[in-house]
Amino acid sequence: MHLLKYLLLPFAGLYNLITRLRNYLYDIGHKKSFQFETIVISVGNLNVGGSGKTPMVEYLIRLLSGNYKVATLSRGYGRKTKGFRITNDADTALTVGDEPYQIFRKFGDQIVVAVGEDRALAIPTILNECPEVQIILMDDAFQHRAVVPQFSILVTDYSKPFYKDFLMPFGRLREARHGAGRADVVVVTKCVDFTEEKENTIRQKLHRQAAKPVFFTRLNYKAPIGFGHDHPISKDIILVSAVANNRAFSREMERDFKIHHHVRFPDHHVYSLSDINEIHKKAESSNADSILTTEKDMVKLIDPELELLISKKRWYYVPIEAVFIKNGQKFDVMINELVRDNLMKLSAASEKPEALS
Repeated sequence: MHLLKYLLLPFAGLYNLITRLRNYLYDIGHKKSFQFETIVISVGNLNVGGSGKTPMVEYLIRLLSGNYKVATLSRGYGRKTKGFRITNDADTALTVGDEPYQIFRKFGDQIVVAVGEDRALAIPTILNECPEVQIILMDDAFQHRAVVPQFSILVTDYSKPFYKDFLMPFGRLREARHGAGRADVVVVTKCVDFTEEKENTIRQKLHRQAAKPVFFTRLNYKAPIGFGHDHPISKDIILVSAVANNRAFSREMERDFKIHHHVRFPDHHVYSLSDINEIHKKAESSNADSILTTEKDMVKLIDPELELLISKKRWYYVPIEAVFIKNGQKFDVMINELVRDNLMKLSAASEKPEALS
């Protein structure tokens, strides 16, 4: 297997040439980029897989939605629909994707949640259909260069930072490490066993790739919540997860529960009735009274087709939030000043009288 991986090195070199050419064409203006008359904040990563983008988007929603009208925009990975769509109460994870639907369930009464593969087309559609929107948060958009954001946040996982990774297919990088230079800030996510020494080491290594401000966050795991019932969770559980980093979830849950079995699926897995039956069988054979999953999985498991079967066991999910380890206030001030200054510029531009002919 190790030798097979090294056979992929030439393909990684070819991938590097393709991505460098693509970025160069955007840099010289040969490929068109659009900047819109609204505030666009991009959240993305260099690695394939979970790097904590959605918790970062949710953090920005909590920071901004009390004072501004916010919209989120993502591709809607894994959905069964295509094209532009604004999420409503009739939608499910299958129609808009698991992460957008998770955001809609949490914040749908405060914000607009939209999905669309073509972000350059989706943004004017949002502004046309929801003219009150002042800020658009683009999720997983670091490589989507057809839109020029006012501010770009690059997230990278503490346990697998991009500077230790390699280009696909040899590694998990979507583009070369120096692409980090397009970001305005870098946020290191999911920090554990955090020390000042580790912080300084990571900061130095990141600055070799991009001399940008660096912040550090951790995940705050909240108390499990039952769905479809209000029974308290037991100590004996089985875990179910379809996320990019199953091991991190398992490690956190081991702190409070006795895990009899962990049923793992690929990231964005769409659950079937047979999956649920197998999970229930494992719970019965393990004498586990409770089945615990992630919030991202829960939004797929509450699908109407699964509801009756799910109700036969006690299922729970764990909400999470991104929390800044330190200097969080500095990050908040940076974002709020960006929004304020850009709104003032947009307001001044809209009030400027047309030149006399």
